[in-house]
Amino acid sequence: MFERRDVLKAALGAIASGLAPAAHAEAPPAAAPQPPAPSPFSRDMIVELARALAAKPYAPPPAELPAPFANLTYEQFVGIKTKPGSAIWAGENKGFSVEPLHRGNIFTTAVDLFVIENGAATRIAYDQNRFDYNGLKVAEKLPDIGYSGFRVILSPPSGAESELAIFQGASFYRAVAAGQNLGVTARGLSIRTADPRGEEFPAFRSFWIEKPSAGANALVIHALLDSPSVAGVYHFTLRPGEATIIDTELTLFPRTTVDHYGLAGFAAASLLTPLDRRRPDDLRAMVSAANGLQMLTGAGEWLWRPVSNREELQFSSFVDVNPKGFGALIRNRDVADYQDDDQHWERRPSLWSEPLGEWGEGAIQLVEIPSESENNENIVAYWRPKAPLVGGASATFAYRQFWCWQPPSRPPMAVAMHSRSGRIPGSKLRRFVVVFSGDVLADKDKTARLSAALTTSPGSATNVRTFTNAQAKTCRVVFDVDPAGENFCELRLVLRADEEPISETWLYRWTP
Repeated sequence: MFERRDVLKAALGAIASGLAPAAHAEAPPAAAPQPPAPSPFSRDMIVELARALAAKPYAPPPAELPAPFANLTYEQFVGIKTKPGSAIWAGENKGFSVEPLHRGNIFTTAVDLFVIENGAATRIAYDQNRFDYNGLKVAEKLPDIGYSGFRVILSPPSGAESELAIFQGASFYRAVAAGQNLGVTARGLSIRTADPRGEEFPAFRSFWIEKPSAGANALVIHALLDSPSVAGVYHFTLRPGEATIIDTELTLFPRTTVDHYGLAGFAAASLLTPLDRRRPDDLRAMVSAANGLQMLTGAGEWLWRPVSNREELQFSSFVDVNPKGFGALIRNRDVADYQDDDQHWERRPSLWSEPLGEWGEGAIQLVEIPSESENNENIVAYWRPKAPLVGGASATFAYRQFWCWQPPSRPPMAVAMHSRSGRIPGSKLRRFVVVFSGDVLADKDKTARLSAALTTSPGSATNVRTFTNAQAKTCRVVFDVDPAGENFCELRLVLRADEEPISETWLYRWTP
């Protein structure tokens, strides 16, 4: 009989010493290792584990790897494949299966994986028989080096299996809806992102995955997070469907007071858009895993902020109280918008997050980082609470994420589908074109009273014109911006019928 305090003591001691609950570097296991003995599990146990972990000094997880995995190139690492049929629960008709992922390349940190069944947790020992090493010279018997994360596979009773989500690297995870490619990356927690004091990257140290019952349409995952500043416990519930929904509940236990942290954060790549000044010699019309940042404020205003690859690091802050939702959206779903038959950016997921409960005062932070590569996730956004995390206390939050083609909450008005800008030949002015689309633009009464309410700060806008097309349900707004010698200009545009807003609010910061 295990006592809960004994289980906590053993687990905490192993984590605090930088080792997994079962040592990764002890005597080599047999070629086909036997699963470790199960131990009692409860959600409260992980909460207490996180609380106890936060009361101790931080110890980093192990990152050392034996040959040949210590210095793998990217090509060698991605060449390591999981053998068919080796996934956990493969062939058991559970609706889901789980593939542990190998360590190597940038994913060197060891993560412990457990499976929960009948109230007991069993650690998944490293098994080299799971993998095809694609020509790497691997020892006949390897030590238990653990894993870097795991992939969730949707395994319906009838039909082909498909990737649903992946948890790998720091506190990062990604998911897709049916028919999509992996794109935007979610963050379990952001700390001092792009802060002059230096960013801290919290990491999931352990995952406990509940074995689903037959016919279940949800997968429950528990996670223990740790960093020099914060320990925490996460509870994820994944539900596949037309959109893949992930409900997240988290409790944070800061070791010290943290004044800059982010919730429901995400990162996405944006190399080239029609608004960018950074135009590489690229045949593609657009290279971006997120067309913009959508926000629904606590006051009910819909905001749309296109994102761009900047010449210099840019920060934008959208102050709010109790936000209703925000996320990275793909609105341009035609392959012609991108002209990329290999990457298919139009198939990337939109990610929409809705707070569950009130989050109080704070701001949605947007960071746009200069990038020369489409492999860099240079667009980062998150909710930054005004209240700090206080050392020695705890804080609990919850939110729901939709990985989708279209978010469930959408503006009941015209939306900005396209934005372009360019220098006017022979002039210092810049011309912008913003194309709004929506059913309201087929309403002749509304369009007869339509005007474009545009503000600039600093600088000024001139030559503002609107071109409506009732049949296409669009309105093109064309305007010229004079920054008046300044190196930035904040733009705000909304369509009105008299004083009634009939579009979302389009926001953008022009920089030279």
